[in-house]
Amino acid sequence: MAIALTLSELARWIDGNIVRGGLDSSYTGMSALDAAGPNDVSFLGNEKYFGQFEQTQAGAVIVPRGVTGGPEGTALIAVNNPTFAFSTVVRHFAAASRSFCPGVSPQAFVDPSAVLDPAKTCVHPGAVIMAGAIVGDGCEIGPNSVICENAVLGRDCHLMANTTVRERCVLGDRVILQPGAVVGSDGYGYELVDGRHVKIEQVGIVEIHDDVEIGSNTTIDRARFGKTVIGEGTKIDNLVQIGHNCVIGKHCLIVALCGVSGSTRFGDYVTMAGQAGTGGHIAIGDKATIAGRTGITTNLPGGEVYAGFPAMPFREEMKIRASVRRLPKLVERVKALEQALKTKSAPGD
Repeated sequence: MAIALTLSELARWIDGNIVRGGLDSSYTGMSALDAAGPNDVSFLGNEKYFGQFEQTQAGAVIVPRGVTGGPEGTALIAVNNPTFAFSTVVRHFAAASRSFCPGVSPQAFVDPSAVLDPAKTCVHPGAVIMAGAIVGDGCEIGPNSVICENAVLGRDCHLMANTTVRERCVLGDRVILQPGAVVGSDGYGYELVDGRHVKIEQVGIVEIHDDVEIGSNTTIDRARFGKTVIGEGTKIDNLVQIGHNCVIGKHCLIVALCGVSGSTRFGDYVTMAGQAGTGGHIAIGDKATIAGRTGITTNLPGGEVYAGFPAMPFREEMKIRASVRRLPKLVERVKALEQALKTKSAPGD
């Protein structure tokens, strides 16, 4: 059951100022402005939702500083960043709704040589933990997940249903694998020999550092030799492919449907928007931002926004796109000029 928050507790947690409302009013849930009820907390994170804010039935709304209004009975708390503040509220109610029940299900298989403390871990039905695997305290292993031989999980990891951590791969603390994620699948390596594609063995590992989250059905390939590395705090969305021997820096954001080819290196704080992709053996500098559907074929320095195919600075790409949109009119003008020249040069003129 959700644990109620009073308005005064809520303001203290999110470092906000109460603009309106009773200190002892309490709330047991959270929702969007247009769906919230009197017991819910909501937030105004974007001015385009101001109309919903004025009509909301929420009991309390987190708003930017300086904003007033809204229904008369709705409490208001002003903060610097409502979106971030609301995430604190979400964490509170999400934690209250999630139950961590230590123990190993009778329907799970744990090899006798695996290392874990049943009193401090939760292993769900259908999970398989193979020989030599090490699972840290506070970990939760979801239904039908597989931790292969000699894999290592740090503390407080959460592997949701149908995830796989292949042999010898290493996860740090507080790593989250969403359903269907695969860590340590074989790198895509073949040689054409006598007309046949012959598999090249992939004998490296994947190393994932602390506080990384991997989205549903995302795959991270093990290195051919050495390590594929995902840096601390990086968040990877659903349906992303990270190739073998890639090194992704700290606190990067990689959005859905991106593809990162083998041996590519990201600096820290790189953002890669949806459906973007790289060729192999490419370096991308710190704090680069890659726009959606960008194709990266060469090294990119950091600190800039890139777009297009091949990738180029965003402003340059926008100029090219604007020029392309003018092409039909330019073609018409050229045809008109050609026709005028033909008429002018016709016999008898």
